[in-house]
Amino acid sequence: MTAFVIGLVQAKGGVGRSTVSTTLAAELARAHRVVLVDCDMPQGTALAWANLRRRLGRTERLTVETASGQRELTEKIHQHLHVADYIILDGPPRVGDLTKAILVLSDLALIPMGASAAELWATANLLLLIEEAREYRDVVGRIVWTRFRSQTRIAQELSEIAVSAIEFPALATTLGHRVAYAEALGQGRTAAELADEQARNEVAALVAEIEQLRR
Repeated sequence: MTAFVIGLVQAKGGVGRSTVSTTLAAELARAHRVVLVDCDMPQGTALAWANLRRRLGRTERLTVETASGQRELTEKIHQHLHVADYIILDGPPRVGDLTKAILVLSDLALIPMGASAAELWATANLLLLIEEAREYRDVVGRIVWTRFRSQTRIAQELSEIAVSAIEFPALATTLGHRVAYAEALGQGRTAAELADEQARNEVAALVAEIEQLRR
């Protein structure tokens, strides 16, 4: 069996891309062999998170790599494709050749978004890149709502607009606007490892939904 490749892509920073990628990597590694590739170099948020995690003694079945360009990314995927169960690509917060490569190489593209107009506007260039990637393969994607306040009317309205514009459905799981996610990233942990029970439930639901999408 070959690895299931999940690419995290966005044209805007600060939307929770690295939070989602590190959370999935660590939680999936509890039961699977996982490779996390940090493609946002030299910033390297996912790499820094992984280094903190190693100091905590939490190695699990998680391997962390970096890739600064399309060729290096392709090589890293091929290296692990037949030994890992999941390969997670933490993309850069910009539109370019590397983001396009992530879309083409991924079995599932995840687009993290907060429910704000600014983040919706920032997807315009990403939409063009998705169309270009579709010349090479049928891109399968899902929107992942982060910092989500389900009870607000604007969140509900923007959710409908985003699904219509991007033409990807949203995951049923949403990640709420919780301090636990930011704290966990800065500590080399996941929100599921902190005391916030609601965050733990969201993370468990997210992982279960991703595992279901692979089947």
